[in-house]
Amino acid sequence: MKTFHVGDRSPRVAEARSTLARLGLLPDFQDDLTDWNSQKYSEDDKLFDEHLAEVLKAFQQSRGIVPSGDIDELTLRELRLASYKLGARVLAFQPGNEFVGDDVSQLQQQLQELGFYAHRIDGHFGEATHAALVEFQLNSGLQDDGMCGPDTIRALNLLGRRITGGNPQAIREREHVRSAGPRLAGKRVVIDPALGGADKGRTVTGMHGAISEEEILWDLASRIEGRMIAAGMETIISRPRMDSPSPKARAEIANAFGADLMICLQCDSYQNELAEGVATFYFGSEFGASSLTGETLSGYVQREIVARTEFLNCGNHARTWELLRLTQMPTIEVVAGYLTNPGDVEKLTDPSVRDAIAEAMVVAVKRLYLLDEDDQPTGTFKFAELLKAENGL
Repeated sequence: MKTFHVGDRSPRVAEARSTLARLGLLPDFQDDLTDWNSQKYSEDDKLFDEHLAEVLKAFQQSRGIVPSGDIDELTLRELRLASYKLGARVLAFQPGNEFVGDDVSQLQQQLQELGFYAHRIDGHFGEATHAALVEFQLNSGLQDDGMCGPDTIRALNLLGRRITGGNPQAIREREHVRSAGPRLAGKRVVIDPALGGADKGRTVTGMHGAISEEEILWDLASRIEGRMIAAGMETIISRPRMDSPSPKARAEIANAFGADLMICLQCDSYQNELAEGVATFYFGSEFGASSLTGETLSGYVQREIVARTEFLNCGNHARTWELLRLTQMPTIEVVAGYLTNPGDVEKLTDPSVRDAIAEAMVVAVKRLYLLDEDDQPTGTFKFAELLKAENGL
């Protein structure tokens, strides 16, 4: 799909404008919104103006996607998902063709508050949502068909909201980390280089000549994997190097592996060379739940990399990207610099810097499992010390 910018004119722009109006984000919108399925757009509706871009940025920020102010495929998808409200359609589990939308998120939220759903609020009507809904129906004297129609919604509304003692998914994640113990031995991690197959990404010139983005990421993945194996961890790479599976397929590989964590590696590029620095991302947004463990790990990774290298600290952020959303374990994405920035290129093409990044990530994972026992200042925990601690020396 084409990305639309300020000044463009398209029915896609009009669709975005009317959806934002239905969400209450464009109070000055004058057109009739009652029959949106047959709505006809005027030429003014189709024009992408500055005001629409500003409203879009706020919407994108709230949904955990990059607030570019442009209309791309991801933004249009999130707008469509946001347009579904609980009760607008009958929800049911359809393997391979799952219902997705804010109505599913609302259902998950209500089931979670009532104690029936203890998983991630991700807006996907999967097996866990189906099982929770059936359990609720059984307990409410309803037909346990796993379909969320008028009767089920009425029962949910009658019960109302309960006061809960915290986010069940966050509590479950925290307890999983605590019960796993502080040692790295036996922990299962999926390492996910963002590029593979024919996609080599951007090629840059570094201290040892030309090197592609794919080579940088796979070298970094190898350095992380070597350290993790030395520490007794079980690791897999999310893809064969000559293959390029979709994010969904890589998430399925991680889920099938039964991984404790997934770490995705990528670089970034921008339209000018001023953008620089390293950033990390975890599942979450202002709307819905976040992965507490993912947020904690991304923070550790971010601080350790910045402490051990000269990369600019661009922080850790919540996002709803597909790979973060579809994995069952805490997953983080690490953007290790911009290949359009000369300073970042100089650092990323230096093997010693990639070594420092790899060490930072393994130490960050160790910190995650140490919990309250972690008393080492950021950037000072060496891998050799980590190995000694793992071996009880």
